Amino acid sequence: MTPLLVARSLFTGPATVIPADLYAKVLSGVANRERHRVVIHPNSEVTTNTYFGRVPASYWQRWTEVGEVLFELECTGAGTIAVRASDSTGDGRTIATVNVASPVARTVRVAAPVDKFLDGGALWLLVTTGDDQLVVEHVRVTVAPRQRFRPSAIVICTHNRVDDCLNTLTALAADPAALAFVSTVYVVDQGSDAVSSRSRFADVSAALGGKLRYIRQPNLGGSGGFTRGMFEVTDPSTQRANVLFMDDDVLCEPEVVVRLTAFANMVADPAIVGAQMLNLLHPSQLLASAEHADPVRVLPGQMIMDTKLNIDQLGTRRNGRSNIEEKRVDAGYNGWWCCLIPLEIIESIGYPMPFFFQWDDVEYGYRARAAGHATVTLPGAGLWHADFHWKDWDEWHRYFNMRNGIITSSLQPGFDPRRAAGVLAADLARYLVGMQYGLAATLLMAVEDFLRGPSILSDGGVAAMAEVRRMRAEYPETAKHPATEVPGLRPGQLSEVPAGPEPTLDGLVMLKRVVYQLLGRGPRHVGTVRAGDARWWHVSLFETAVVTDMSQEGVRIRHRDRATMLRLARQGMTVLTRLVREGTAVTEQFRAARPALTSRENWARLYEASADRSGSRDGR
Repeated sequence: MTPLLVARSLFTGPATVIPADLYAKVLSGVANRERHRVVIHPNSEVTTNTYFGRVPASYWQRWTEVGEVLFELECTGAGTIAVRASDSTGDGRTIATVNVASPVARTVRVAAPVDKFLDGGALWLLVTTGDDQLVVEHVRVTVAPRQRFRPSAIVICTHNRVDDCLNTLTALAADPAALAFVSTVYVVDQGSDAVSSRSRFADVSAALGGKLRYIRQPNLGGSGGFTRGMFEVTDPSTQRANVLFMDDDVLCEPEVVVRLTAFANMVADPAIVGAQMLNLLHPSQLLASAEHADPVRVLPGQMIMDTKLNIDQLGTRRNGRSNIEEKRVDAGYNGWWCCLIPLEIIESIGYPMPFFFQWDDVEYGYRARAAGHATVTLPGAGLWHADFHWKDWDEWHRYFNMRNGIITSSLQPGFDPRRAAGVLAADLARYLVGMQYGLAATLLMAVEDFLRGPSILSDGGVAAMAEVRRMRAEYPETAKHPATEVPGLRPGQLSEVPAGPEPTLDGLVMLKRVVYQLLGRGPRHVGTVRAGDARWWHVSLFETAVVTDMSQEGVRIRHRDRATMLRLARQGMTVLTRLVREGTAVTEQFRAARPALTSRENWARLYEASADRSGSRDGR
């Protein structure tokens, strides 16, 4: 049987903005790195002990029955090839070495056992030269395959990000080795600016060799777009394939397709296999090694163990060792920026919830987990997505984050409406004293809609999207303005006021801020606040605060409004009291309705209804 390719050692990234050191590092001397080869000058040393260069041996040992991986590479010249390994603490050891001396290209194969890695560790190459040059190219890592191999069907959901989507398609089409793992590429276009309207579309469609299937439909959000691809892939008449979701606005590393598809085909039991996310604005930063959700606090994106957010993969720790995580980290779920879902899991648990977007990936991951299917976030399988911490929290889509978060939390065992109400009350208080009245109203709308029960999901979220946007337009601080055009304020009136230290007695400080605002006796009249200082305990000191938006593209103007604060506080007491009283009954309604909501029949109904409303049909 032909060995299964599970990874390639590449030496530079898919774009010039990506640091080559994420792929291979020159430890000493001189080396010229290209995408598929490296030229190592005399008396030099190059390692692939990097984010993309390592084989995550710990994950292969834990989740598959693979006992050995084979490094295969072409070499021209003279030098030493060493296979190195680490353990969960980062200590290194040498597995095997091969001396090469050949004036013509020679294939070198070095086997490495996948053992002694259960808690952590990886495998990589170390290449050293003496007095001669060595060229290393076409590095492949393979394993003995299973009899069955199932390709991936890529599903890209897009909405008015035409150039980004075409760039992703172009990157996939330009990598034949990655494309060999793909049965079909579905583009589900839900925007008013059609991807097919660009001249590049015909070129990339031809380059994909007939694998592209383009579908136009009205906007049903991320869950509606991704599920449409899943819906098509699981049609009985379609070739059986695993489903690989991919966002439209990523910088695509096509290698991710190879690594996710190969790993998913080798796991001992069907598992969701997700890619990691690197930050597009800061390409060497890894969002997280793996994530879980906190249903009590209704928060996704929580770190596992002692791992941290946004860690520079080219940086070092205080002990001098690399920031790259050595420990195996088990995920609760994986974000759908790039995530593979095996056909068996879809057949077992059904389709996503019709959430429009936000928390659909969390809910699906935890539903799969409850059915016995793990989620594996695979190190070294990564691509770049817009940095989450550069997106402002106070946006219309937070309604879906809050509402869907409450629904997902209610579907987990042990959900306590009283405890959830306490968490939401604390959030509401922070929003009100921070003069984010539109965000407070968004939270209350989310809770009220949860209390309406499963009927809120009957249209897939289309009506809710329109309503939350209309409602938020009534609150001036939700609007973003250029920094040079602050309505009602002249430049001379504005001076920056930095925040002091974070309070240690939150409750007491909150009480003081509420008193200030009710009496209209805050210590500051007006000032500007940096995005990083825009904490409730600082912004609440002002009568008017001009706050930098997290996107760094403009400012928001928060102005104290005692009447609005009191109105929303009274409404909040009413809504959260209802959550305590009615939450258990509503939870049972959602749990009873989930099988129907996630059925093929329900999604067929949603697609037919949306098509009828818009008069549009598929573009094949």
